[in-house]
Amino acid sequence: MEVKSIKESALGDNPVLAQMGTYDHEQLVFCNDNETGLKAIIGIHDTTLGPSLGGTRMWMYKNEMEAIRDVLRLSRGMTYKASVAGLNLGGGKAVIIGDSKKDKNENLMRRFGTFVNSLGGKYITAEDVGISTKDMEWVSKETKHVTGLPGKSGDPSPVTAFGVYNAMKACAKERWGSDSLSGKKVMVQGIGHVGEHLVKFLTEEGAKVFISDISEERLSSVSAKYKATVVALADVYDGDVDVYAPCALGATVNDDTLARLKCSIICGAANNQLADEKVHGEAVLKKGILYAPDYVVNAGGLINVSTEISGLTPAEAMKLAQGIYNTTLRIFETAKAENIPSYAAANRIAEKRIADARAKK
Repeated sequence: MEVKSIKESALGDNPVLAQMGTYDHEQLVFCNDNETGLKAIIGIHDTTLGPSLGGTRMWMYKNEMEAIRDVLRLSRGMTYKASVAGLNLGGGKAVIIGDSKKDKNENLMRRFGTFVNSLGGKYITAEDVGISTKDMEWVSKETKHVTGLPGKSGDPSPVTAFGVYNAMKACAKERWGSDSLSGKKVMVQGIGHVGEHLVKFLTEEGAKVFISDISEERLSSVSAKYKATVVALADVYDGDVDVYAPCALGATVNDDTLARLKCSIICGAANNQLADEKVHGEAVLKKGILYAPDYVVNAGGLINVSTEISGLTPAEAMKLAQGIYNTTLRIFETAKAENIPSYAAANRIAEKRIADARAKK
């Protein structure tokens, strides 16, 4: 597979099939149900290595094209994430358009489950932003093609955060010669489930942690629990920190923020951190910032939910997430050897595994 740059500016009003071609997608499924108010899109990027697996996100998108662009980017990222993590899975993702606090209910989620079921196992769903394990229980009443259920792999957040933490330690090893994060200043942007677990790991190692979030309640709780310093939303990119850890929504590494960031490392749990993969992937390199590709860093969540399919134990899932440390170092080694940005090195590793699998078929 060829490494492709994705220019967000060119995608806005492009026809849907043109966008699918840009991202090299297999399938895009539109789901509508007037009775429940369900409006959802399922993106299936690549199933060479196995069935596509990826969470369902519920978000109040500005328009349908924004939702399409999001599901295309996210599902593509899942393909690469599974490939680099060594899992026999493809990449998929789903988005439900709506306010998860007001529009979500059992009937809507079960109707979504019937759409997932209609794909016959080509797409396996799980929780994501705006969706809980309880919601997945409702989905599971209509389809067996669901993972991340309570009592099984459950909440993937601890494993995801553990993977991010190990990737950050690998970054420290690459940048400073030691993987210790003790005394390092880390800005964690977004302290949801994953962000809070990351704060816990960092605090336990002795890092000085700064936090920011749209929820004042979350900030108050996490700050009190871990003695983290609260930073205003407007000041996130201006602090004198060693590591910037984006753990909320994507595209926070862009022209504006790169002009302001003073960090040495970017390593966080958010998906699609680079607003434009090629432009900003090269920009961080030129600025001397070490960037850990997001889909490598946050693969712990996928590893966790995949255990329901593979039969691995929670302990084995944590061990695999710890392996993100070595994977991250391998990417930096490839990037230096081939004189390419780290995102391109990760893409090459992911695409080679997929290409090798295709060649054997």
